Amino acid sequence: MATKAATQNLSGLARAMVQHGLLSEYDAETLQGQAQTANIGFVEQMLLSKRMNAAQVAVFASRAFGTPLFDLTGFDLDQINKEYIDTRMVATRRILPLHKRGNRLFVAVSDPANMQALDEVRFKTNLVIDPVVVEDDKLGNAIAKVIEGFGQSLKDLVSADDLEVDLQESNTPSQSDEDSNPDVDDAPVVRYIQKILLDAIATGVSDIHFEPYEKFYRIRYRLDGVLKEVAQPPLVIKDKMASRIKVISKLDISEKRVPQDGRMKLVLNKTRSIDFRVSTLPTLYGEKIVLRILDAAGVKLGIEALGYEPDQQKMLVDAIGRPYGMILVTGPTGSGKTVSLYTCLNILNQPGINISTAEDPAEIQLPGVNQVNVNEKAGLNFANALRAFLRQDPDIIMVGEIRDLETADISIKAAQTGHLVLSTLHTNDAAATLMRLANMGVPAFNIASSVILITAQRLARKLCTQCKRPEDIPPEALLQAGFAEQDLDGSWQAYGPLGCDHCLGTGYKGRIGIYEVMPITDEMRQVIMRNGTVLDIAEQGKKEGVRNLRQSGLLKVKQGLTSLEEIEAVTNE
Repeated sequence: MATKAATQNLSGLARAMVQHGLLSEYDAETLQGQAQTANIGFVEQMLLSKRMNAAQVAVFASRAFGTPLFDLTGFDLDQINKEYIDTRMVATRRILPLHKRGNRLFVAVSDPANMQALDEVRFKTNLVIDPVVVEDDKLGNAIAKVIEGFGQSLKDLVSADDLEVDLQESNTPSQSDEDSNPDVDDAPVVRYIQKILLDAIATGVSDIHFEPYEKFYRIRYRLDGVLKEVAQPPLVIKDKMASRIKVISKLDISEKRVPQDGRMKLVLNKTRSIDFRVSTLPTLYGEKIVLRILDAAGVKLGIEALGYEPDQQKMLVDAIGRPYGMILVTGPTGSGKTVSLYTCLNILNQPGINISTAEDPAEIQLPGVNQVNVNEKAGLNFANALRAFLRQDPDIIMVGEIRDLETADISIKAAQTGHLVLSTLHTNDAAATLMRLANMGVPAFNIASSVILITAQRLARKLCTQCKRPEDIPPEALLQAGFAEQDLDGSWQAYGPLGCDHCLGTGYKGRIGIYEVMPITDEMRQVIMRNGTVLDIAEQGKKEGVRNLRQSGLLKVKQGLTSLEEIEAVTNE
């Protein structure tokens, strides 16, 4: 029994060699131990011992495991599809994807019993894996050439320990070793999550969705506002994936019945790290996890890059130059409100100015600005943070969101007493923002005397500059979309999406803001004081030349920046 137990501890190839009489158990265990110490594969250590040459090992492995034998000498490495090459995995796992046929990927290995490596390729590619046995020395040479062809790669940026794990000993309930080890210390899952995060960062993704269902488990990226499925890893790893992410995010891995929120960080190098906001949600078949990528380095805080028209930009700059008052930015989740606010703060951020912000959480770190994360559990909400700010001699206050009457009341009083206040609301347009404050219970006089400008915004996908194509749209369709008769003078060309490698076949690359900028004039204040409706406010804005979201979007169509189809989708009026 002891002999059988010892044999079970050997790797698949080492055990097969013992069973076929090519090695004694002692020799096999010695070689395997030496390989682990040197951090190399069993086959490499076998060749270093000169007990067998590469060709002999390959022939034996092919016969013992019924895996086809393949000669790499005649294979053209330039034909390898680089889409399936992960340089870190290729180098550390000594495995090389060669050719894809249908949904099958042929992979070169010198040890066909290395199921961990094969499973990792299966995770990453979501394909059926067909291993072929090759001679180890030829495999090593081929891997070196392939990696050289990639030049600088992500493997140079990230090490295995770059994901910061910092468990809270006091707040997080402890788990037994039996519960935690299988979930957390699973190397393929750790590397797979790193690959998903790195690919998302490289692609410019805003959110990553990990979604378990009854029959499958999928991962989707939100790119330019649209969700796209990128992988379907095996269903059996859903709990390990969730546990790993929760551990890194300082969440309770034993609690799977209620939603949790946390943060995690991926360190790319000494000068750059990426923060993620993590949200878990119990669903019928497991926990859905959504990661919001908070890449401060990737955010452009220049007002010219946001997409404001020149007249809108001037109104906004004039408003933030005022010594006091309230500026409100409104729009749905994911419409770029935070970036707009921080662009204003970046302009205002001067040595002689005291700026404080209360956010849930702070998504962009701006040196020189005092940023506070609200913490409802600890009793630090927006209202309490605002009260504290007013005792800290502020010049400018930014409130992440006005959610209730208490926060609105304190914000308005601050705006009336010599402070510039910037905040957001979740409404559809500028006129509805004023009514939302009134519906919260804010008196009309306070609204009229404090609010100086409202910006409503959306994000529209920009047409890919490499492949956008002219579109011939009938005049009737243009008029129905909102264009005026004088716009149909033939002086501009509408464009539509086509799709190319540069834009990953979508026809769109990046996004641009569409804005409705409404300054609160004396005439508008009179409408507010008369308790005017949303229609009354919108009508007054129209008289003053305020372009609504659809009209601003149609300008972007005339400029060739986006398509009419996209504007109709995001404004939906």
